[in-house]
Amino acid sequence: MILDQKGPNVLTTIIGDILPLTLGIAISPLTIVAVMLMLLSPQARRTGPGFLVGWVAGTAIPVSLFVFFAGLLPPHADSTGPNVVQAVIHFALALLLILLAVKEWRGRPQHGEAAPLPKWMAAIDSFTFGRALGLGLVLSVPRPKNLLIAASAGVLIGGAGLSTGAEVAAVTVFVLCAVSTVLVPVVAFFAAADRLRAPLEAAHQWLARENAVITTVLLTVIAVIMLGKGISAL
Repeated sequence: MILDQKGPNVLTTIIGDILPLTLGIAISPLTIVAVMLMLLSPQARRTGPGFLVGWVAGTAIPVSLFVFFAGLLPPHADSTGPNVVQAVIHFALALLLILLAVKEWRGRPQHGEAAPLPKWMAAIDSFTFGRALGLGLVLSVPRPKNLLIAASAGVLIGGAGLSTGAEVAAVTVFVLCAVSTVLVPVVAFFAAADRLRAPLEAAHQWLARENAVITTVLLTVIAVIMLGKGISAL
C-alpha cells in the first residue's frame, strides 16, 4: 500500500506507538554493564565499536523480519470494525511478556545476596573486535525479552499498511532508540574517555545489582501497552 495524504500522520502515530517499546531493549542492565566493562578495558577502542555493531545488527534484524511477516497477514477489510487477528497477536504478546516478567522477578537475588554475573564478564579484558561483535549478537538476537519486544514493534509497523519507505523509517527510529544506551557511551568514550571512567565504574555496579527489578518493571509496562493495543483493535 502506497502512503496517501494521511500517510505521514500514520507514520508519526506508529513511531509514537513504538517509542515506549524501545525502552525494553535500551534499558537492558546487563547489556549496559557489558559495554561499560568493555569501555573500561585496555582494548576499549576495538571492543566498544565491535559490541555496538553486533548490538545494532542483533536489534535491527529481528524487528525487520517481524515487520515483513506482519505485512503478510491478511489486510483488515473493515477499517471501522474490530481487527481480531491484530487483537489476538497483541494479547498473546502481552501474556508472554507478563510471564517473562514473572520469571525475572522470581529469579531476582534476595536481600543481601550478590547478583550472579555471567562468566564472560571476567574475560572482557581479552576480547577482540570480533568477540565483542559476537557478544553483541548473542545478547540481542536469542534473548526472549528482545525477541518479544521486536515482535511487538514489528506487528505495529508491519500491520499499519505503510509504504516500504515509511516502514524503513519506522524501523530505523526503533533501532536507533533501542541501541542508544550502547551507542551514546561508545561515542562519548571516543570524545572524553578519561572523564567517563569514574561514572562508568559506579553505574555498572548498580545496574548489575538491580538487573532483575529493572527488567521486570519494563516488561510489565510493555505488556500493558500491548494489552491496550489489543483492546483498541477490538
